[in-house]
Amino acid sequence: MAIARIQISEDKAELVKALRDIDGTTGFFQTYAEVLAFAAMLGISRGRRVPLGKFSRKDPDPVPQDQFRMTGALIGLVASVSISDLKILLPNEECDAVRAQIFQEYANGGLEILQAELQGVVDYMEHILLMLNAERNKADAEEFDLSRFL
Repeated sequence: MAIARIQISEDKAELVKALRDIDGTTGFFQTYAEVLAFAAMLGISRGRRVPLGKFSRKDPDPVPQDQFRMTGALIGLVASVSISDLKILLPNEECDAVRAQIFQEYANGGLEILQAELQGVVDYMEHILLMLNAERNKADAEEFDLSRFL
């Protein structure tokens, strides 16, 4: 069974390359898989799922699922949460293709958010850290909001 690769939208390819740290550049991530995983989580957290139009055929190439640290577990988790049906986790080509599509659409949505947020930014690392800190502060504020108990 061939495992579907995770495609990158052609219009986000330059951003994905810029977010990957190659030879001491300003990139924040070590691999394309890390870029896509972060983007997918950002897409999910902000409810942005964007279908891919044309996808990048090379540089960056589509990313094999085995390059994701949890060997597809993250991709399966994203898909199962998205459609609320655990049948999506069945080990067959059809389900694998659907899981990959859902994941790459959330990654594309997250890349769209990053594209807007990083426009004109010189130091991606600093800006992404500020974004993460703001998200954490927002989550902390929601967690400790006493008004919901009153």
